[in-house]
Amino acid sequence: MELSIVIPAYNESESIEPVLNSLKEFIQNKPYEVIIVNDGSKDNSLSILQKLNNSNWFTIVNNKVNKGYGGAIKEGIKKAKGEFVVTIDADGQHNLEDIDKLFHKLKEEDADMIVGARDDNASSLYRRVGKNLIRFIAKKLMPIHIRDLNSGMKVYNTKLAKKYMSHCPNSMAYSDTITLFFIQTRNLVIEEPISINQRIAGESTINYKTAITTVIEIVNLVMLFNPLKIFFRIGIPTILLGIIWGLFRWFVVRDGLSTGALLAIITGLLLLFLGLIAESIRKLRMSLLESEE
Repeated sequence: MELSIVIPAYNESESIEPVLNSLKEFIQNKPYEVIIVNDGSKDNSLSILQKLNNSNWFTIVNNKVNKGYGGAIKEGIKKAKGEFVVTIDADGQHNLEDIDKLFHKLKEEDADMIVGARDDNASSLYRRVGKNLIRFIAKKLMPIHIRDLNSGMKVYNTKLAKKYMSHCPNSMAYSDTITLFFIQTRNLVIEEPISINQRIAGESTINYKTAITTVIEIVNLVMLFNPLKIFFRIGIPTILLGIIWGLFRWFVVRDGLSTGALLAIITGLLLLFLGLIAESIRKLRMSLLESEE
């Protein structure tokens, strides 16, 4: 089996049938498997999936409770038998022809992950602002070269995905963090443009809370790979600020040693020590990650 197609679905009763009908035709005579994860849907998505699967041409993974976008993808990847896995959405936004396009490009470049990069103009202004903000923060905290971090369509090495996914959240932030995880563990990650359709039904669940959660997860990821970058960037300026303020109060105002200056210096030193402790923990966690089969 070359490729496993994983589709997370939550309350997609209106779109799942046309998507699967197109997918059934698309995978004919191809070494692809299809895994649909019904993520605790409260509509009749499961019964529709069971009806469409009368010839068992795809695998149904049924989560009894909703595990979130990332949680659903993880359950699908656990069942994947292909050497590579591709994730697409169940709302009909992704063009199936892009699967072959990304897969062929991935093999041609011998990459470990390829991200389907969407045209920014295809998104609303609200979402473009959110995406650009997340991208800006991520680039400030770690070196990245991928433009569309949170694209739902990406192809990646199944073995590596199973190794890394437990370190990624179950929320919508999964898309960003799994990409960053591949990059930070020195795997080859590339990007290729894809096209996007109007969703068949339903509305996006992405909002400002999703953006906040994603930023938090990116910070957590930086804490895993390079905690000194956070602690030292805060600690050293805090110490310098305390020293400058203390010298100003001592020599200019001449009212002695400033309590505020001492507090800033001590706080900065504590941050540096915490950074060193976090770095020791990072090395331990990374050694455990590298030892995982």
